[in-house]
Amino acid sequence: CRWTGPTPLSTEPVSGACAEKRALKFLQRQGLRLVRRNFRCRFGEIDIIMQDRNCLAIVEVRSRGSAGFESPALTVDEHKQQKIARTTLAFQAQSVHYRDWPIRFDVIAILGTDSGPGAIQWIQDAFRA
Repeated sequence: CRWTGPTPLSTEPVSGACAEKRALKFLQRQGLRLVRRNFRCRFGEIDIIMQDRNCLAIVEVRSRGSAGFESPALTVDEHKQQKIARTTLAFQAQSVHYRDWPIRFDVIAILGTDSGPGAIQWIQDAFRA
């Protein structure tokens, strides 16, 4: 992904696809294994599903374009958490292999800066369903 950089103090997020690619690469470097990207059903979408040893990490990726605003992780509100939890149940119902696996809900927050993509914040077990 090429960083096109927001204007100063922009609230435009880093491209969703670009942010998800960065998050995926980051998680793989941490030893997690990709199970599925962009799982969609009638309840919503899961950005990334990773295997972390004997646990499924359900990962919501959030990004912001400027360091001047709150962490993008704070935008995963209760309503979004409920949608992710329902979508996870649908994934497990469709995926016999992962049906009984323990679940962990993670958030990856990517905060851009005016000069390029910034730090990645990985919040493991960010919420409970």
